[in-house]
Amino acid sequence: MRALALLAGLVLAPLALRANEHAHAAEKPVAEHAAAPAEAAHETTSHETAAAEPTAGHVETKPAVRADDSLLKEGRGLLNLGTSLTDRGDFGAAEIAYWQILNNRAYAKQEQSDALFGLGRMYRKQGVFTKASAVYEKFLKLYPDDARVPDALLELGRSQRAMGAYKNALNRFYNVINSTLKLPPESYEHYQLLAKTAQFEIAETHFETGNFAEAAKFFDRLRLLDLAPEDRARAHFKSACALLKGGEAEKAAAIFTQFIDQWPQDTNVPEARYLLALTLRQLGRAEEALTITLTLLRTEHSTAGVDPKNWAYWQRRTGNQLANDFFQNGDTLSAVAIYDGLTHLSENPAWRLPIIYQMGLCYERLRQTDRANQAYRDIVETVSHPTGKDPISGELTELARMAEWRIGQLDWNGRTDSQLDRFFSVNSPQPARPTPPAAPANDSHADPAAASRSL
Repeated sequence: MRALALLAGLVLAPLALRANEHAHAAEKPVAEHAAAPAEAAHETTSHETAAAEPTAGHVETKPAVRADDSLLKEGRGLLNLGTSLTDRGDFGAAEIAYWQILNNRAYAKQEQSDALFGLGRMYRKQGVFTKASAVYEKFLKLYPDDARVPDALLELGRSQRAMGAYKNALNRFYNVINSTLKLPPESYEHYQLLAKTAQFEIAETHFETGNFAEAAKFFDRLRLLDLAPEDRARAHFKSACALLKGGEAEKAAAIFTQFIDQWPQDTNVPEARYLLALTLRQLGRAEEALTITLTLLRTEHSTAGVDPKNWAYWQRRTGNQLANDFFQNGDTLSAVAIYDGLTHLSENPAWRLPIIYQMGLCYERLRQTDRANQAYRDIVETVSHPTGKDPISGELTELARMAEWRIGQLDWNGRTDSQLDRFFSVNSPQPARPTPPAAPANDSHADPAAASRSL
């Protein structure tokens, strides 16, 4: 409401000023004020009217502020207001500001073109891509020689891609590249940037349409151009993603590895580690996948680049998926090592207790009954006597009930095994069991405890 009130004040005040000026002008002799045609007021950019020739006895005085000067200020004010409202997300009020100019032919051509371009930007930022496309099409038709034609083509292509018109979008992006070749030398740097951005958008469009081979080629070329470091890193990452989507797993793994080594602080590194770990697992390189996962889990948030939350998300997703995959495929030692690393990512019981339960299942499979029992008892104790600020949910209560059941099962299994051992030892002599070979000194996978401590 405040924005609308401000808009009303900005529009009505200059109009009142103009009406007052015209009233004063009507009281003076006609010879002193020659009226400018409406067409001239619309077309000129200087906003100066022709002065009447002086008559006999006329004493020339300095003219007052003219009506079209206030019109220029009014137009600039509306344009600035529309931009500000768009940036703040007040799209309804911004639209009113722009249409105040577009619906009034008294405004000069420059204000009209600025308002139309601003309206397209507003619709695009709002996400109304159909209207944005229509506005940019009209801008290109009405102002084909405007210096912002490449910018309009770029935004039109993005809007059409968002609508699913991929072929039209590609044509617009190529038009950006072609249009930059015809522009004056003083605009070289800006339009060179637009041309590079258009190449990015072409690659992104091929990626979205599933043409991953072509997308990989474009991204690979882009990372070799003279781009800003973050743009080169993004192109490097996307080229690996395109190769992976296109079924080139070996090549994708190599590019992901290069990307992680070359851009260790980039925001896409944690996702790259996730994709690399999955790719290596898919290629049967389980040990390398485990190493990548454990490295990601060990990364402290303080050294995790500019977005620690992003790192935490990919740490959890990578660890969960790889640990579950190792568990399902029988690689229990690798699974329990990853689960142990996951428990250190958060102290929240809602996060830790389900992972501890999974570790208990791993210890059961490894026949490490004491460790399994301890894991389940930790769950029951935490739920029964909560000490933190985080509330205990119904899901955790159910998890504790399942843990109690497993404790009972382990106890029953232990008593049954003892009874069977006593029975067979009394009724039939058993051969002496051979002493198991000692685990190698540096083999952490032979001892699950060592695997956990290595984290």
